[in-house]
Amino acid sequence: MAFDRITVEPDKLEGKPCIRGLRITVETVVRLVAAGWTFEQILEEYPDLERADIQQALEYAAAATDVHVHRLRSPA
Repeated sequence: MAFDRITVEPDKLEGKPCIRGLRITVETVVRLVAAGWTFEQILEEYPDLERADIQQALEYAAAATDVHVHRLRSPA
């Protein structure tokens, strides 16, 4: 999956993933959603964001936590 709205710049915000080069991190957006903010509330508070930015931030966070668990065999 391509994340064309997510940027990572080593010299900006310690290299944290941001939205479209803005100083708004994916982490900030995800934390707001987790705290119960609606997309509309986030867009009102951060007018530089677009609805697609929030959606892609959530998709990016989900992809970043994609962990595969492999069960180990029981010792014989």
